[in-house]
Amino acid sequence: MAVLSFLSRPASRRGVIRPVRALGVAAASAALVAGAAGTALACDISEFSAAATCDGGKGVITVTDADPSGVPATVAVFLHGDGADVKVGEQVVKGSREGTTIVFAEDWKPNARYRVHVKAAGYVDEDIEPHLVTPATACAAPQSPAPAPTPTPTPSESTSAPAGETGAPAPSSPSASVSESTAPAGGAGSAPSPAGEAGLAETGAGSRTGLIAGIAAALVVIGGGAVFLGMRRRGAKSDR
Repeated sequence: MAVLSFLSRPASRRGVIRPVRALGVAAASAALVAGAAGTALACDISEFSAAATCDGGKGVITVTDADPSGVPATVAVFLHGDGADVKVGEQVVKGSREGTTIVFAEDWKPNARYRVHVKAAGYVDEDIEPHLVTPATACAAPQSPAPAPTPTPTPSESTSAPAGETGAPAPSSPSASVSESTAPAGGAGSAPSPAGEAGLAETGAGSRTGLIAGIAAALVVIGGGAVFLGMRRRGAKSDR
């Protein structure tokens, strides 16, 4: 019995070791796959994009980083020239799943070519392909709205309305204002006339009227006398 139990021990140990080895191999494989996946998701050039747009009549270049891991990356923009590239600017961006956008103030010309380089230590160190080509039309300055024309008043609007309609006091007549301003205060014209003079003025009689009547009567008498004398002279001559 003791011999049989001794011989059976190695077999049980080997049965336990095999599953442990299988678990170790599976764990190692999973770690390798996870590491490779983490490296692939950490930062990649395909997660970067560039565009040339306008902002208030001025050209700008935007670069968007859609890296969900948020690995900091340095973005440099170069104007592609005939002999050598001219550096426009450089910024550091930290990406996000929604996308993080940085802006380079560059008043670009139509159909210009720009090279955008991305560098993230241990992940990316290359240009965005293809290179950025600006639109064929330059940015136009915003036009200010034209001032509204001033309305021309119509004759009915320019003329003043009657005092009764608008509530404004009616202007005084020139004759009234002149008579009021020229009449002396407390003068002879303002004093009341006696009752007798008023009656003579109303009936047409007065001291001058009597004088004129007397003179007329005298003239009539004189005229009558002259006619009488003339007739006597004519009679005396005819008697001779």
